[in-house]
Amino acid sequence: MTNQNKNSQALLMWSFPLLFFAFQFILRLWPGLMMQEFMQQYAIDAAGFGLIAAFYYYGYAGMQVPTAILLDKFGAKKVIFVFALFCGAGAYLFTISSNFYIALLSRFMIGAGSAVGILGVSKVVSDWFDKGQYAKMIGFSFSLGLIGAVYGGKPLSKWLAVYGGYRVGITLAIVISVLGFLCFITLRQPKNNNDSFEKLRFSNFISLLSSPIIWAVAMANLLMVGALEGFADVWGVPYLMTAYSFGKTDAAFLASLIFVGMIAGGPLMAWFGKKFGNYLSICLCGVGLAVIFLFLLAQTFSSSLALSILLFSVGVLCSYQVLIFAVGSSMVSSSYAGVTVAFLNCINMLGGSLFHTVIGKIMSYYGNEASGFSTTAFQHALSIIPICALLGTGCIYIVKLRVTHTKKSSQFLLTQ
Repeated sequence: MTNQNKNSQALLMWSFPLLFFAFQFILRLWPGLMMQEFMQQYAIDAAGFGLIAAFYYYGYAGMQVPTAILLDKFGAKKVIFVFALFCGAGAYLFTISSNFYIALLSRFMIGAGSAVGILGVSKVVSDWFDKGQYAKMIGFSFSLGLIGAVYGGKPLSKWLAVYGGYRVGITLAIVISVLGFLCFITLRQPKNNNDSFEKLRFSNFISLLSSPIIWAVAMANLLMVGALEGFADVWGVPYLMTAYSFGKTDAAFLASLIFVGMIAGGPLMAWFGKKFGNYLSICLCGVGLAVIFLFLLAQTFSSSLALSILLFSVGVLCSYQVLIFAVGSSMVSSSYAGVTVAFLNCINMLGGSLFHTVIGKIMSYYGNEASGFSTTAFQHALSIIPICALLGTGCIYIVKLRVTHTKKSSQFLLTQ
């Protein structure tokens, strides 16, 4: 096989898991566009809706490490197929059911199935591309995958307005299942695959849990993730509709600018980290997120242009996660690098469940759920986002002091 044919085949293998990764963002953002409809469908208040949103993240976070192990054992072809069917079944149940507990189960299923998204892409890239291309291809994958998150804003909102929640929900369930089937029939294991990438070992994961400094980095990541997983994923659209009187489609477009900002923010954060240092860059992102959310909650700016700039900036700053993973990996020897990233991503996604649960409980104390919530209710509930961003910034600053002391003592945090 010529190099050109090999590269073409590698890109084909990469494209199908990438489509799954992009599409799972739509399933993730879907409930935020139908908050009132789902509250009526399941006869729940805001606290119940927050719990439904949180269960997606329980499933996603809980399956991070098991999914990585399954991919190593069975390969991307089988695992992506099974997980896609799991997503499809969850989306179908979520659409047709009116039982609150079935709703919790179905969102958990969607989250658990979505866990294979970026991990499946990572597995295929490691199988089909040279090791020197890994970082570049994962960067491309994140940027292209976020297009799915952008589509989960205004375009999906228009679909819902035209076709209704039931038909769209069934369509989403079918499409994600078909994508899994396409992965099953197209993915192949490359010839002469030496499996040069280190396999994830459970013993490494246990050792990682004993490191307080890694836990501190993980908690900082959890605290700072509210802007993305709390606001952009679910509560941003209803807040913009209530506080700024936007229609659902326009509010969905504005919220999706956070994901557009993340597309640009990944490379920008990598440059900032190299120029100013990872710790300082993360701290500046945390403070920046807190300041912008104070503006958003105080309704300091009301024009579409000003809000577009603010929300795009939120997306850029949310790309601090690139630096969090770099910080975590730099603290451990190479044998722990993979499991460290998986662990940090796991705790990061648990942050989504925390924010949705707390925001929903605070919201339930205000307003009339049947007609919508007041701006004050949203402002009080969403105020935990800037508060937690500052707390996360404090955690990172403490980690920096600890790591500086550790390096002076010539100690390494985790070694083989």
